[in-house]
Amino acid sequence: MAVELLRAGNVVGMPTETVYGLAGDGLNPAALARIFEVKQRPLYDPLILHFIDAESAFAIAQEVPQAARTLAAKFWPGPLTLVLPKRDVVPGLATSGLSKVAIRVPAHPLAQVLLRAFGGPLAAPSANRFGRISPTDAAAVRTELGAAVPLVLDGGPCRIGLESTVLEVDASEIRLLRAGGISVEEIERVIGPIERANIVRGNRPLAPGQLAHHYAPRKPLRLLAAGDEPPYAADAGWLAFGAAGRDSVRVVENLSPMGDLREAAANFFRALRTLDDDPRVGTIYAARLSPEGLGLAINERLERAASR
Repeated sequence: MAVELLRAGNVVGMPTETVYGLAGDGLNPAALARIFEVKQRPLYDPLILHFIDAESAFAIAQEVPQAARTLAAKFWPGPLTLVLPKRDVVPGLATSGLSKVAIRVPAHPLAQVLLRAFGGPLAAPSANRFGRISPTDAAAVRTELGAAVPLVLDGGPCRIGLESTVLEVDASEIRLLRAGGISVEEIERVIGPIERANIVRGNRPLAPGQLAHHYAPRKPLRLLAAGDEPPYAADAGWLAFGAAGRDSVRVVENLSPMGDLREAAANFFRALRTLDDDPRVGTIYAARLSPEGLGLAINERLERAASR
């Protein structure tokens, strides 16, 4: 049924190892338009195309630097997106009119089954209303998008829990456009130093997740310095990490009591959504983490979610 819906230009909720995606035919402008419509996503925010393997992904690029092939060999399938010059077969709507396309090969087995059965690329941004908390299970997709999505494939909770790391790859350099499920340190061990600036050129994002306000709960999110805890308040919710925050507030969601960044990443959006939905909570507090490893990606999402 999922393949039939996709071939008819409709959308389907698709699990990946990062977050659940709102999948549509990546080469069909009408299907891409439906994705933007359902998400209420601005047309200037480009999409990522998902492929069954690296050969298929690189086939829609005009040129593929050796660095891109090296990264793909190491991290695909997995939570890495590469931004490369596109061929004309890629609709302008998928890239928001930009000359480069974002591509990745997801590792989730159900996503792999769907991509193989569909036989082409799927655009699949996070399956939520634009700017809201990304979904990491099928129930969150249904809550966010309801009847607008005729089918949500349930692949269980997402293993990574943060969106993919996005790199723009040229022959001469590699630039980080979005921190994500693969840390900068892991990438640099394979490819050497990369430019870490999160770039938005001409007020237009080059990749998803670059806008100043994103990943946001409905309730105010107050971001504290690393190591700080929130003031006591009857309606405070605490997005804690490690041993911090256990006794200071009444409503606590701890990303990882043991201070494990991979566990924290996997729990991040679920915990933020839980605090946002809790009627006892009026304001959510969170502290920045140490920016090493996946802490960089978590901090990036906290800062965007707090930037009202």
